[in-house]
Amino acid sequence: MIEQINNCIKELKEGNLILYPTDTVWGIGCDATNEHAVKKIYELKNRSDSKALICLVAHQAMLERHVNEVPEVAYDIMDLAEKPTTIVFDKPKNVAKNLVAEDNTLAIRVASDKFCQYLINKFGKPIVSTSANISGKPAPKHFKEISQEILKGVDYVVNLQLENENPSPSSIIKLSNDGQVKVIRE
Repeated sequence: MIEQINNCIKELKEGNLILYPTDTVWGIGCDATNEHAVKKIYELKNRSDSKALICLVAHQAMLERHVNEVPEVAYDIMDLAEKPTTIVFDKPKNVAKNLVAEDNTLAIRVASDKFCQYLINKFGKPIVSTSANISGKPAPKHFKEISQEILKGVDYVVNLQLENENPSPSSIIKLSNDGQVKVIRE
């Protein structure tokens, strides 16, 4: 696993794309602070850059470095969630501009998967996590379902035998700084 982590970090530092297992489904990732790398993901997925992407952080302290204000309720949601939960925060900071939605929000999840936590911790910055599919096509639940177009379009594919047995996308909750809470995806 250490070799896989080091290979990922080398690619991320060079602004390249990785294909990696997350705490939900297989994801395409890049350095969330690198605008050029984020643009490559939008191009690979044939996705409009007005459709925001999710990014992963390793822990709550890293989250706090990339969001202007973390509402108190966010900590309760993260602690009590029974499945991976992505939260849309107001006023992100220190990330690529093309990662931020038009309404100045960003979807962030604290990774619960050990591989992701270790990778992000060692990299020291958030990593984009978007499902490994072309926009509009179904998200692959298992590695064998990932299209050749995606496999050829990334710079590095993580080779881990462990695969989430029951993969599903994360829940998504939007928390506004004014206290509004909206469930986007259960």
